[in-house]
Amino acid sequence: MSGAGEVSGARRATGARRAPAPPAPAPPAAGRAPRHRPWWTPYLFLAPGLVTVTLFSLWPFVNTVVLSLTDARILRGGHFVGLANYTRALADDDFWAATANSVLYLVVVVPALVLLPLALAVLVQAKVPGIGLFRSAFYTPVIASAVVVGLIWQWVLRSDGLVNTVLQRLRVISEPVPFLTDSRLLLCSAMLVTVWKGLGYYMVFYLAALANVPASLYEAAALDGAGAARRFFSVTVPQVKPMMLLVGTLSAVSALRVFTEIYILGGESGGPGGGARTLPFLIRQVGLGFAGETGYAAAISVLLFLLTLVFSLLGRRLSKGDDA
Repeated sequence: MSGAGEVSGARRATGARRAPAPPAPAPPAAGRAPRHRPWWTPYLFLAPGLVTVTLFSLWPFVNTVVLSLTDARILRGGHFVGLANYTRALADDDFWAATANSVLYLVVVVPALVLLPLALAVLVQAKVPGIGLFRSAFYTPVIASAVVVGLIWQWVLRSDGLVNTVLQRLRVISEPVPFLTDSRLLLCSAMLVTVWKGLGYYMVFYLAALANVPASLYEAAALDGAGAARRFFSVTVPQVKPMMLLVGTLSAVSALRVFTEIYILGGESGGPGGGARTLPFLIRQVGLGFAGETGYAAAISVLLFLLTLVFSLLGRRLSKGDDA
């Protein structure tokens, strides 16, 4: 009898120490339909981006196309003239000279910005002590202001600048080279500044592409007896070819839009007689001032857009062909 009492007392003590069981979750209400969001919910999240693109990209583009069909000026509205501005541009020697300079700029700058950053990326991708310092040094021109870069190169290339002074002291030349006073040399000087400023920017693109190249490919090429040059052309170049096409497209668009370098190095006239003017420079000259022809400047802008579109579609076509 006493044993039974002890057992029941032990059970009561154990039950007192045991934590109460959590309540069971309530079953869902029968017949409740799943919650549906309104159809306009996605558009609510897209609205800020759509409004920004419309106000600052789509509307200015449409307005430029409309202005190109009028004879509008800075201080007065315009009247509809149809394609007269485009006909005038196609018959304007200044327009064709600026177009030739822009295309020449593209032909020289784009290959340099496709090949030189790739070579630079191959050199700085090695994991050696202090390589981060070199990467930072090569990238510094990218974060520098285009105006500051232009002023530095203006001091370097002017008649009494660093380059001419050093060459004269070494008796390489007898008189200063007109880097900034000859229209062709001015255009070449602007190209040099563009390439110098873009090297570090596109180097980062190639470093990202090189990081994705499998090391096994280099090991297999080395086992086959391929040297450094052969590995570069047989492994590196094919693996980063899509990135080369992307860099070529981006640099082509940037080359067609160049303005700051020529403005800083050559002044408001675009060099002697305006011989170094590009299309963006011509648009500024035509459209600004009290007598600025806004409609004609808009027509040149549309033609520049079409030229840029041609090279962009060409890059896209090459990319598709490479993927195939």
